Amino acid sequence: MRRGWRWCQLILERLAGGLIVSVQAESESLLNTPDTISLLARVAERNGASGVRVEGAARIGAVRRAVSVPVIGIVKRVYAGVAPYITATLREVAEAAAAGADIIAYDATLRPRPAGSSTAVLIEAIRTQGALPMADCADLADAQAAAAEGAAIVATTLCAYTDATHGTPLPALALVGALKEGTGIFTICEGGVSSPQDVAAAFAAGADAVVVGTAITNVDVLVRRFVCAAPKPG
Repeated sequence: MRRGWRWCQLILERLAGGLIVSVQAESESLLNTPDTISLLARVAERNGASGVRVEGAARIGAVRRAVSVPVIGIVKRVYAGVAPYITATLREVAEAAAAGADIIAYDATLRPRPAGSSTAVLIEAIRTQGALPMADCADLADAQAAAAEGAAIVATTLCAYTDATHGTPLPALALVGALKEGTGIFTICEGGVSSPQDVAAAFAAGADAVVVGTAITNVDVLVRRFVCAAPKPG
């Protein structure tokens, strides 16, 4: 069911100027359970996060029941022959919406997609399900196309993760400014934000909100980084 303009504005107002914590774990991690992910989301909320980003229907549902801040939901699923795997089809949209996501992020890159799953179709489905569509972009062209199709949010999430943008230094601060100026809609800096200084720089570049993930919640990666600096191998 579509929600009204005021509800959409309230969600964006709650996120504006704030930190969004991406609460995700590697697939084989001991942390990758709904209970643990929801606990991490509660920790993020208690310490000031304005929103959380969560992957997988079971984990989205657990987090939705545990926190009051807006939940960005995604469902990752690989489809043969195409690159997009972040909420790439209507199946994933339905799963994220049913689990309670306020915002559903999807791969908005202009790459070949699964049949019947154009970005315009996904945006319409997300809005029909009562959520806000968030376009995970790699470049300005992605974002402009998403904005024209009705996305409520554009983000730098996939910059450096496509062939055309591979090697781009992260966080993609120049892209943040380009997205904000080139679309005029709510713009999120996501990807490679690893310090408070990066967060401040992203806002200075024009971001409305900033996502931090690995640097806060990916304990597996953080431990491995520190272990690699020790003389005794793990």
